Amino acid sequence: MQILKASEDYLETMLMMQTKHGYVRSVDVAEHLGVTKPSVTYATKRLRENGYIEMDKDGLITLTDAGMQIASKMLQRHRTLTRFLVSLGVEPETAEEDACKMEHDISDQTFKAICDHARKRMASADETAET
Repeated sequence: MQILKASEDYLETMLMMQTKHGYVRSVDVAEHLGVTKPSVTYATKRLRENGYIEMDKDGLITLTDAGMQIASKMLQRHRTLTRFLVSLGVEPETAEEDACKMEHDISDQTFKAICDHARKRMASADETAET
């Protein structure tokens, strides 16, 4: 099933909040993403219907295994792409914004190539520093 970019952003945000705070609330997701509470309500309904999240009686959100898989993938891509762009000399704020756009559209093959290139570059820098 194809998942929308916006849904990936919601799941990624939920994972970041879960990691940081230990819980996820709709109001916090709305604030973080800069969207309205009704937008979050609509999105969480769709995510719940598609099996990506669960909500308890108090409205706390939990990622399902399927939701966690997508969220983890997006977060890893986001962080890796941000670091890579910064290493190329892109300003951190711009790198963050660009990574957010790129993380959804980049193929697995291209992402792997970027990771491999970054690892080789870091290994080369480590070797240079040791000499």
